[in-house]
Amino acid sequence: MADLSVNICGIDFKNPIIPASGVFGYGREYEEFYPLSELGGIATKGTTGQKRTGNLSPRIAETPAGMLNSVGLQNPGIDYFIQNELPNLLTKDTVILANIAGASVEECAEVAKKLDSTEVHMIELNISCPNVKQGGAAFGTSCEMAEQVTAAVRKATKKPLIVKLSPNVTSITDIAKAVEAAGADAVSLINTLLGMRIDIRTKRPVLRNNVGGLSGAGIFPVAVRMVWQTANAVKIPVIGMGGVNTGEDAIELMMAGASAVQVGMAVFTDPYAPIKIIHQMHDFLDENHISSVRDIIGTVQPW
Repeated sequence: MADLSVNICGIDFKNPIIPASGVFGYGREYEEFYPLSELGGIATKGTTGQKRTGNLSPRIAETPAGMLNSVGLQNPGIDYFIQNELPNLLTKDTVILANIAGASVEECAEVAKKLDSTEVHMIELNISCPNVKQGGAAFGTSCEMAEQVTAAVRKATKKPLIVKLSPNVTSITDIAKAVEAAGADAVSLINTLLGMRIDIRTKRPVLRNNVGGLSGAGIFPVAVRMVWQTANAVKIPVIGMGGVNTGEDAIELMMAGASAVQVGMAVFTDPYAPIKIIHQMHDFLDENHISSVRDIIGTVQPW
């Protein structure tokens, strides 16, 4: 069988498939279906400095080609994560990416500092969060804010640092280059696109927060475009995500330039999706006589 192993920032992954942050919790429920060791890695539920209860319901709604969510980073806080969830995750023989977030630069840096003394393999910084000190604008929508929070987190930890980029920007490549300059070891993209649906009978938005993050198959072409643009703009590795449902989707993102692929909403419709995608990637590579998945990264040939 083809070799699916990849190396990102000096960390070896047995395969490039990683359940994305927010869809897999801490893996406990999914372990009832298959050993977590079969996964390339796990991106944990986004963790903040203190416990968060999240947004009011309704906060999830289906769309014709995906879903909207405004869960609001509900999580038990960094101290609980380190004491109660991380030790269990580190026994699963897979790479653990601790996804972190915060409402200020200081909070993001403090969370990273606490993780620095643990055995977690990598940190993934979510910069799609609103910065309360800058009027609520997301860190990831401005080069200046993205660079500032990345630099602070970089200073707080020696762990490999992945910065998760927001697609809700005019130029994704400008943001990617800004976080690269600030010390990011890799970038992951795309996070969800802002969307909205209205119940025409009640005349109210379907989400209590009015707007939410759109994920699922409908955003896949946007993800491919942004991964391709980013991979050609930075020298650091790119982890692709956004609407991946099949092994062929994952292959496509890697051809666009991704070194690994995160799987999000597909896990909600089929808990076995990451495992099926790994097997489908094996089949594609074998059928096309490709010995290593690394040989397809960035091989798209634009017209």
